[in-house]
Amino acid sequence: MRCETADRKTVNLPEDTKGKYTFIGMAYSEKAEENLRSWYQPIYNKFIAKTGLMDSDYDVNICFVPMFTGGKKALKNSAISELIKSDNAELHPYILFYAGELDFYKTNLNLIDKDKPYFFLLDKNGIVIFSEKGQFSEGKLERVEELIN
Repeated sequence: MRCETADRKTVNLPEDTKGKYTFIGMAYSEKAEENLRSWYQPIYNKFIAKTGLMDSDYDVNICFVPMFTGGKKALKNSAISELIKSDNAELHPYILFYAGELDFYKTNLNLIDKDKPYFFLLDKNGIVIFSEKGQFSEGKLERVEELIN
């Protein structure tokens, strides 16, 4: 999957993330994207944030991917602009934008319900070892953390 960062760099998933565990969240509808956002801060706080108090030793790639498909492909650039204007600058490097076809991902990753975001944990070789869907919960986060540990 060829994605673009807010600063217009290209990231190819999973090729560019091999060597570390990688947590990927994907959404291809507005409703799913709202639920995708419910994961941003908890995942950032758990695996990335450096507060000085018991900072984690995690070395994990984090990728949240809003997907722009079909007629919505043209909206990708305005979504990038909105992100740049937002107050969440610390999250910018972890949000990747995809514009392209959906069928391949729907079929191969079982992205059936367009109203839910989908989450995948990849091992260091880029192989999916865990998948989940829906809104954030502590239990789902704990499962991801267990697998990384």
